[in-house]
Amino acid sequence: MSTTAIQQGAATPALSYADRQLFKNGEPHRIIAGAVHYFRIHPEQWQDRIDRLVAMGVNTLDTYVAWNFHQPYRHVAPDFTGWKDLARFITIAGDAGLDVIVRPGPYICAEWDNGGFPSWAISNSEMVLRSSDKLFTGAVEEWFAHLLPVIEPLQASHGGPVIAVQIENEYGSYGDDQEYLRWNRQALIDGGITEILFTADGGTDYFLDGGALPDTWATATLGSRGQEADEIWERRRPGEPFFNVEFWNGWFDHWGEDHHTRSGTEAAAEAKKILDVGGSICLYMAHGGTNFGLGSGSNHDGAIQPTVTSYDSDAPIAEDGRLTAKFHAMREAFFAAAGRELTPVPQRLEQPAPVLAATDIPLTRGTALVDFMRAAHPVPSVKPMSFEQLGLDRGLVHYSAKAVLPAGDGTIKIRGLHDRAYVWVDNVFAGVLSDATGEAGLTVHGRGVAAQLEILVENQGRINYGPFFGQGKGILDGVLINQRYVFHWEQRAIDLDRPLAELLSLGATEATDAAEAGAGFFHGELDVHEPADTYLALPGFGKGFVWINGFLLGRFWKSGPQVTLYVPGPLLKAGINAITILELEHSGTDAEFRTEPDLGAVGVTYVEDLG
Repeated sequence: MSTTAIQQGAATPALSYADRQLFKNGEPHRIIAGAVHYFRIHPEQWQDRIDRLVAMGVNTLDTYVAWNFHQPYRHVAPDFTGWKDLARFITIAGDAGLDVIVRPGPYICAEWDNGGFPSWAISNSEMVLRSSDKLFTGAVEEWFAHLLPVIEPLQASHGGPVIAVQIENEYGSYGDDQEYLRWNRQALIDGGITEILFTADGGTDYFLDGGALPDTWATATLGSRGQEADEIWERRRPGEPFFNVEFWNGWFDHWGEDHHTRSGTEAAAEAKKILDVGGSICLYMAHGGTNFGLGSGSNHDGAIQPTVTSYDSDAPIAEDGRLTAKFHAMREAFFAAAGRELTPVPQRLEQPAPVLAATDIPLTRGTALVDFMRAAHPVPSVKPMSFEQLGLDRGLVHYSAKAVLPAGDGTIKIRGLHDRAYVWVDNVFAGVLSDATGEAGLTVHGRGVAAQLEILVENQGRINYGPFFGQGKGILDGVLINQRYVFHWEQRAIDLDRPLAELLSLGATEATDAAEAGAGFFHGELDVHEPADTYLALPGFGKGFVWINGFLLGRFWKSGPQVTLYVPGPLLKAGINAITILELEHSGTDAEFRTEPDLGAVGVTYVEDLG
């Protein structure tokens, strides 16, 4: 009979196991959990979303910790206050009667920008990411020195709700450095973590080979075929209870694709198969929330695939908190698995949150894009500089140089473009290039003399999964006119996370003749009697960013599928609310505030092994 080892003689963990049975404080136990991320929910809504999670019949909340959410800048200490008050979020869950699983990574994936890493922490080209390389582990040690003291006192051994902590995340999908995994495990123990530790990997032999550790509980991430994975665990991990720590009951969306959904009935039936073999389960996501600001990451499959602003993920609890048909299907399965009588959902939770009445507001034009992008402080270089070289995590970089275009047609090419470039020649807009088209180039007509070349590059979200994780942003190689490189550049870093008032002060002049129709800032005022949720649409606009009362709500893009952006009521105030838009392409005339969300046409249903 095998049992989990107590970690280095520390306090006895709340969870243990023997003969494939999980125990909590010595009593048979099963985890029925839901993933909810504090960084994707307005803090004034934490309690509401946790109450809805409890109503679904779970006993545990699961959350990642996003390093870049707490420490976006190198020389500023990590922040654990306000929206970033991780301890408060965990405490609210505990006070609601839930256990808590914490997944501190440092790599989290989560479709979050850069897999949770601040770009400055891993921008050293000599660093081997997610490995036992001391350059990497040294950076993580500094982060853990701040983070683990927040988690340590909240453990069950101290009367808190934290009953488990994850080692790294899906490492079997990335590398095979077992020394690194053991280092990560020991770093958590050295930081005072005494509750049970576990790894999480895809539910096959292949993923276990790379990501599991001996004598450490291995858990699975999958969306179906749970019974098959349970059989693998019985063979590969004798004595360990099966825990599907990420049951993908929905999926996320990329810009330019269709909206993903999964039938609640079908998802609940698959969840029930795991519960029927005695397994534990965590819904990923139970409530997805929103990729506020520039938090959404990207995937890469031949070209970049940026994730939309919504992280609704077709979860049981919708982005705005509504209880979906999937919620009720899962609730029925969870109550049955726990042997509980299915009682009615509290009426206050069944009712959707109040929403503002539908209204359109006119928008007025502010600073033109070209004036804005030229106004930041220039940094000279021979070759174009990357975002990382400029110390910029997210946002835009404006590049400018003098280049001789041949008489007649020539081609402007960008090698190593990440991710999307807007190109001007002598104040005339020439077109758009992407990471997939940069080396194919733009054809322009030259006069055989020097021309002013300007390129505005947008970081569309750092890659969060796969071998391109950690890839830089900006122009990573160079710019060519036909086969000839252009040298001697100026670049201007535009940090969109800066206070909006500072951004609006850049280039604040009347629109210039060079401004292409509609690109630049737009402003409007929404008069609110009583704050409530609403859904913002921007018909006629192309691509850009939206602020509400100075808060960067997120990205929009006409490519869809997402049409409306969720505006939580706590972002609004009684009276006049300022709406600010930075448009990169072309504009409409009005902002629409609607009463219902529109996440796009449903064109994709869940299929196994997505991602």
